[in-house]
Amino acid sequence: MTPSKTPAFSFIDLFAGIGGMRIAFEDCGGECVFSSEWDRFAQQTYAANFGDVPHGDIREIVAADIPPHDILVAGFPCQPFSISGVSKKNALGRPHGFDDPTQGTLFFEIKRVLEAHRPRAFLLENVKNLGSHDRGRTFAVIMETLTRDLGYTVYHQVIDAAAFVPQHRERIFIVGFRDPVDFTFPATNPLAGPPLRTILEDEVDPKYTLTDRLWTYLQNYAEKHRAKGNGFGFGLADLDGVSRTLSARYYKDGSEILIPQPGRNPRRLTPEECSRLMGFRQLRPGFRIPVSDTQAYKQFGNAVVPPVVAEIGQAMVERLDADQREQVMAATA
Repeated sequence: MTPSKTPAFSFIDLFAGIGGMRIAFEDCGGECVFSSEWDRFAQQTYAANFGDVPHGDIREIVAADIPPHDILVAGFPCQPFSISGVSKKNALGRPHGFDDPTQGTLFFEIKRVLEAHRPRAFLLENVKNLGSHDRGRTFAVIMETLTRDLGYTVYHQVIDAAAFVPQHRERIFIVGFRDPVDFTFPATNPLAGPPLRTILEDEVDPKYTLTDRLWTYLQNYAEKHRAKGNGFGFGLADLDGVSRTLSARYYKDGSEILIPQPGRNPRRLTPEECSRLMGFRQLRPGFRIPVSDTQAYKQFGNAVVPPVVAEIGQAMVERLDADQREQVMAATA
């Protein structure tokens, strides 16, 4: 759903990706007044669906040039904090978390904008591992920054998207309010979501079927790790259940989510199926995918699940509306 002619609130979309947060908050009745995303391919998808190109690198944007807004939303870069991101960086001897010289410090760009504009509320999203990274010290810095330094009342919760889409995808959501309010995250049931088969296309191009060479490699790789007692390997999906988490590396071999095909090698999901798996089609049926398959896999793997964000966003908006009514009543009493 697109914003109404008289939007209920304004918001900005930082680290916007392909607009999952924007879809959700527009669905809640908001108007996006500013967006920022540095990746040129994500900008292309964003522009195709919203009609405007996001501003580039947030580090190069002067806070005063960002319009006033009621709510700030940001799915700030998660690779420095994700399990796979940390493992990869450790293996390469590279820093991670707040020690990462590029992505790790981007949280403080959010602080800079919050400090300058003092919006009524914000919603931040990241990987579940953010809460435990560096034995909890990373998350402690984030919480202290938001509460002690900026004075926001902050709540956080890990939510599994399986309550909305057929995908096990746990993410941490951090909600903050400028004025002290009581907030409760919406109740969700990960067992209540739809089965994987509901998002599959009826006819799929044979190019998505794994070659004999790749399928043999994945089976041998899995067997090698099983022999060592490890759990690494491909994920042959249960069509009546939920899939593993779609990641940005899906374009490489599709191994984490493979669709079984009787009498044939399994296949990858198509980009269209990824858009459904991520819940984009639920709120924006006409969502366009103007980029290559490789870029589409990366983009959906890095995206938020719009129905999850919309559920949280609606609860935030209702809480803000109630708080505003309470303030008006107190002032006129």
